[in-house]
Amino acid sequence: MTDLANPEAMGFDTARLARIGAFLDERYVAPGKLPGLDVLVARDGEAVYRHTSGKARADGTPLAPDAIYRIASMTKPLTSIAFMMLVEEGKVALDDPVTSVVPEFANLGVYTGGGAEAAFAPPRPAAAMRMVDLITHQSGLTYGIQNRTNVDAAYRKARLDGHASLPGNDHFIAELAKLPLEFDPGDGWNYSVGTDVLGVIVARLSGVSLGEFFRTRITGPLGMDDTAFFCPDDKVHRLTDAWNYEPGEPPQLLDPAEKSGTRRVPRFESGGGGLLSTTADYHRFCRMLVGGGGLDGVRLISPKTLHLMTTNHLPGGADLTQVSRALFSEAYNAGAGFGLGFGMTIDPARALVPGSAGEFYWGGIFSTAFFVDPVEKVHAVFMTQLLPSSIYPIRRQLKTLIYSALTASRA
Repeated sequence: MTDLANPEAMGFDTARLARIGAFLDERYVAPGKLPGLDVLVARDGEAVYRHTSGKARADGTPLAPDAIYRIASMTKPLTSIAFMMLVEEGKVALDDPVTSVVPEFANLGVYTGGGAEAAFAPPRPAAAMRMVDLITHQSGLTYGIQNRTNVDAAYRKARLDGHASLPGNDHFIAELAKLPLEFDPGDGWNYSVGTDVLGVIVARLSGVSLGEFFRTRITGPLGMDDTAFFCPDDKVHRLTDAWNYEPGEPPQLLDPAEKSGTRRVPRFESGGGGLLSTTADYHRFCRMLVGGGGLDGVRLISPKTLHLMTTNHLPGGADLTQVSRALFSEAYNAGAGFGLGFGMTIDPARALVPGSAGEFYWGGIFSTAFFVDPVEKVHAVFMTQLLPSSIYPIRRQLKTLIYSALTASRA
């Protein structure tokens, strides 16, 4: 169980913090919209509030504080940190061509027509893709879940959305290399498998699998002992079921824990969405971020590197409403920019949600989420298991409730 600091001593109102769980339970858990949820709020790395409620499994097993969740795209920040660790070591640079590590991409072209049930028309030559294009989702790659173009239809057919059953890194890259880009690298923003490619790059540059890199360089040193690409048998009793939203119906069981594919070692370790984790583990990851790249004597990256990662890298300081081509992502669009692996708030007034300029965040398709406010030194982790993440405005509501409980601002 997480030890809690005194909220008043940390600049929070205890009674107002209690409204978080009361609201979420009344709005989502009691009516059966969410099977269960876990939320943790912290300041200066110290937890001040924790609320766990609902069920972990269809049989009514109560959700426990040590439950293991599919965090999906909340994997991306770990992969981005891993890549930037290699940048700091001089093994790669943000402006390096991707082909320096992924030569299979040498002949990528941009979509000109065709596809779906017909062959693609010959693509036109693409501009050179740089590493920074991958980490900022400006590469021209896409996701099958976008359901927007004939290119993403080809991704769905090839099961390229980071699927654990893919034969491995080389197969994933080879299949991607057969398909056209949606646009020239740098010419737009589109949520994509770019971070999966980044994970392959981390593996190739480090000489170990992405999972091994995480274990030895990130999750192990940080004490994130339950964060991995699969759930071992001795922890399966803690693994949650996953559910799917059906309009007008209770959530439908999608992935029962006892039969889950997450119990098997994956053939493809998805740097974009493959990890399992717990609230406590991700709390430690956020504590590292609040600490400027280090925690408890372990330093992953420097404060300057983290600052670069949490600076808006969209062209001309644009927000996502101006450059995004995606129908789906884990970002708010208005007032939101994108850094090196993180969504970020550049204008809270445009976002219409309390917060700070410079706040960074992300989430996962099973409705998990986190944010870090470097101004107030506040962070939060939210866990549940309902797909997709765009059904309910929980993240905006959660931020509003958290900031309404803050009594001592540092802005």
